[in-house]
Amino acid sequence: MEEEVRTGRCVVAVDGPSGSGKSTVSRRLATGLGARYLDTGAMYRAITWAVLRSGVDLADASAVAKVAGETDLRIGTDPRGYAVTADGVNVEVEIRGPEVTAAVSAVAAVPAVRALLVARQRELIAAAGRIVVEGRDIGSVVTPDADLKVYLTASEATRAARRSAEDASDVAVTAADLARRDRLDSTRKADPLTQAPDAVVLDTTELGIDEVVARLRGLLTERGVA
Repeated sequence: MEEEVRTGRCVVAVDGPSGSGKSTVSRRLATGLGARYLDTGAMYRAITWAVLRSGVDLADASAVAKVAGETDLRIGTDPRGYAVTADGVNVEVEIRGPEVTAAVSAVAAVPAVRALLVARQRELIAAAGRIVVEGRDIGSVVTPDADLKVYLTASEATRAARRSAEDASDVAVTAADLARRDRLDSTRKADPLTQAPDAVVLDTTELGIDEVVARLRGLLTERGVA
């Protein structure tokens, strides 16, 4: 039986690099709050899948933007399981594959793509009212008025170990790929990966998921929005 979603605005922005624990923490926090959950990274990945399927040159920003604008992207906001579709195709598995992972930073760097998806993300946040949103520019760009902004981080070694455990990949290869994506995402001109000035920084290297979630719940309680 689905847990009832409580009312009352509560927007939590969770930013940080890959492997910092954003997805697991955000989903669990959303469930505990009786809130919705939005994985903005999945949206960029779905558009990347559509771009790759179209065969356009990733370096052609206009062509990439055109594909993004024509793609019927839909994403659920249930923290216990949501569907991601592009043009009616369920792409939940495909968007986590190596091909999409290798190309997503390039697609996400296109300003027109970011403008399109940020607008859609804001619509979903407004419709939910009570939601935990994870990504790379949530607190700084997408919802700067969030009730709580969190920047999750962890050591490079820990992040690589976590991600390689998820997809059964080589740790060294994963570490190199994470470093590449961090560099691209933090140096792009449009909405780079950054820590919002008023975000709470939480290093999850030595913390378990439950402990991280408990700390965030405590911060929300202090703000009177839990």
